[in-house]
Amino acid sequence: METDLEEIAKRILMKIGVTNGEKILDFGSGIGTYTIPAAKLAGSRGIVYALDKDKKNLDELMRKIGLEDLGNIKRVDTSGETKIPLEEESIDIVLLYDVFHDYYFPSPEDRRRLLDDIYRILKPDGFLSVWPKHLESEAKEEIENANFYLESKHEGNLIHNDIEVEKGEILNFRKRKKERKKERKKEN
Repeated sequence: METDLEEIAKRILMKIGVTNGEKILDFGSGIGTYTIPAAKLAGSRGIVYALDKDKKNLDELMRKIGLEDLGNIKRVDTSGETKIPLEEESIDIVLLYDVFHDYYFPSPEDRRRLLDDIYRILKPDGFLSVWPKHLESEAKEEIENANFYLESKHEGNLIHNDIEVEKGEILNFRKRKKERKKERKKEN
């Protein structure tokens, strides 16, 4: 089994298609297990937003960033709400790894509000990459019901709790175009 956690994270991010110049949101970034490799792949033209409600984890991430001299990671503190403080259609990729489950979002309504806000911030050609650990059976249906469609799956070694390596499956979703209601012209 692979032991270098950064290499494991980099490999899965390359598989899903993270490339230079992209704007990425690592939702529930923790200490940066996926954030730092994503920032290296996005390069100096890209930005990775590290969003987390655990201030200590974000502090640790910022310490690590300083050691690696990465200037393309932006810290986003949150109190756990589903409203993401980023502009509409501003993000290429959202990473939702091991946070889309009922521990953080206890009800389907909570998860739906999160998905609605992810839909709002994703660019029209952007995608949502999810590791639905702990919610495998319901995740795909819930995400598809929120105007996304499954584009691809990737299996491989993934990192759990920033230290454990285990087999898992990443699901990548694209935004569906929302249908606009046709305005009826009134006949006079």
